Amino acid sequence: MTDPVQDHIQPGDGKGGLAKLSVRRIPIDMHPDNTAYLLRHGNGYSAEQFQALRKIRISADGCEILASLGLVDDERIVGPGEIGLGEQAFRRLGLAEGNQVHIEQARPPASLEYVRRKIDGEVLSDSEVSAIIHDISRHLYSPMEIGAFLVACAGFMSTQETLSLTEAMIDVGNRLHWNSPLVVDKHCIGGIPGNRTSMIVVPIVAAHGLICPKTSSRAITSPSGTADTMELLADVDLSEEQMSNIVGKEKAVLAWGGRVNLSPADDILISVERPLRLDRFEQMVASIMSKKASAGSTHLVIDIPVGPTAKVRSQSDAVRLRKLFEYVARHLGIVIDVVLTDGSQPIGRGIGPVLEVRDVMAVLRNEADAPDDLRDRSLLLAGHVLDFDPAIEGGRGYARAYELLASGEALAAMERLIDAQGRKTGKLEPGRLRQEVTAGQNGRVISIDCERMARIARLAGAPMDKGAGIDLLHKVGAEVRAGEALYRIHANTKSGLGFAADLAGENSGYVIG
Repeated sequence: MTDPVQDHIQPGDGKGGLAKLSVRRIPIDMHPDNTAYLLRHGNGYSAEQFQALRKIRISADGCEILASLGLVDDERIVGPGEIGLGEQAFRRLGLAEGNQVHIEQARPPASLEYVRRKIDGEVLSDSEVSAIIHDISRHLYSPMEIGAFLVACAGFMSTQETLSLTEAMIDVGNRLHWNSPLVVDKHCIGGIPGNRTSMIVVPIVAAHGLICPKTSSRAITSPSGTADTMELLADVDLSEEQMSNIVGKEKAVLAWGGRVNLSPADDILISVERPLRLDRFEQMVASIMSKKASAGSTHLVIDIPVGPTAKVRSQSDAVRLRKLFEYVARHLGIVIDVVLTDGSQPIGRGIGPVLEVRDVMAVLRNEADAPDDLRDRSLLLAGHVLDFDPAIEGGRGYARAYELLASGEALAAMERLIDAQGRKTGKLEPGRLRQEVTAGQNGRVISIDCERMARIARLAGAPMDKGAGIDLLHKVGAEVRAGEALYRIHANTKSGLGFAADLAGENSGYVIG
C-alpha cells in the first residue's frame, strides 16, 4: 500500500518533503505548543492525506520546528500555497512572513528511546539525559512525550541523573557572565504566599556593594512571583545588555528571566510539569540550580520553608532536599547555604501583586506597621547572603543587613534600581470589589492553609489582575470572635470575586480552636 504522504513528495524540491509553502503569521497563541494551519482544500492534496501529517516538520534556511497541524476551511485565514503559523511557531521558526518553507512528516526524535528506557525504570547516562533535554529545547517533543519523561523521572531519579539533568539544561541555554569572583543570589523554593523577600534582600545586598543579578520567573501556580510584583514598580522585561548596564551601575537587578533565555528547557518542562502537579525534589533542584548557574551566580542562599501545607512538610524531607542541593551545587562549583525557615503560614499581610508591593515598600520604608514576619525573614536571608562577603566577620551579616535597612540605605538602593530599570507611574490600588471572610466561632487562629490561600487569591484573579488577592487581617496566634473578619478578598471582576468567595465558603483555610 502506498504511503499517502510519500506518494506526494515533489521530486524536484531537493528536500524530501512536500511542495514549498509561503509563511503566514496567524494571531493565535497556543503556548507552549507550536501550531501550524493548512487549507483543507485547494493545495492539490486531499484532507485524508493532510490527516497523516498531524505532526509536521517545517524547515527552511537552516531553521526548523515541529508543529501540530490544524486544517482550515476559510481562505481568509490561510490561502492556497500558504502555511499559517501560530504565534509560538512563528517566533521559534524565526522567518518573516512570505518566506518559503518545506513541510514533511515529523519523525520522532531518537532520544524518545531513552525516555522509554526511563519509563522501564532504567538509570540513564549523562549523554542520554543530555540528548533528551537537547531535543526538548528544540521543541521536538509533544507535551504528552514531555509528560511521559517527567512522570518516569518522578517515579525514580538517581542523584547522578539529577546532576545530569541540571547540566544538560544549562548547556542548551544562554549563560550570563559577570566580571567578579563573587556573584550572589537567593532563592526560595516557593509554596508560601506573600513570601516576597527577594525585593527586600536584593536592595540590602546592593546597598552593601555585592553583585546580585536577580532573575525571577512569573507566577505559574502562585498568586504572584517576584517578577509579577516588581513590574508594578519598574520594567522587568530587560535584555541582557540592559541587565548588564544596570548591574554595572547599581550592583543588582530584579528582572524577569524569560527574556534572556536562561535554561529554556526548564521553562518547557515547567509548562507541562505544573498542570500535572509534579514537584519532585530532583526536578525542583535541577530547575533552580540550572537557572542560577546560567545567571552566573557563584554564591547562593536557598530558602526552604517547612510546614504542613508548604512544598516541604517535614524536617526529614527538608534535610534530604538540602543534601541534594548541596550535591549539585558542589559539582557545579557554586557555594551554597541552605536555610530552613518556618512555612506554617503566609508571610506578610498581602497575597497578590499590589498587596505584596504594599508590604515590601512598608518594610523598606521602615514604617511602624510593616509586617514583622516579612521584615524578619528578609533580614535573616540577607544576613546569610552578606556572610559570603570575606570582608564581613563571620556571623555579622545579619547585623550589617539590619543596619542597611534601618538607615534607609536599602530603600535608597531600591529607588535607584527602580529608576534604572524604568520606573512605573500610577496609583497602586487593591481590587475595588471586596468580600470579607469571617470566623465561625470564638477562639485562637491555630493554623492557616498556605495552599488554599494561594488558590483563593488565584481565583480572585491574581496575578494577571494585579489588584486581586487577599488582605490577611489575622495571623496564627491571634484571638478572634465569631463573625470577625479573618481576611478580605479583593478582585476587579464579579466573576473573580465570586469564584474566590465560593472556594473560601467551602473552607476558609483558617483553623480556629
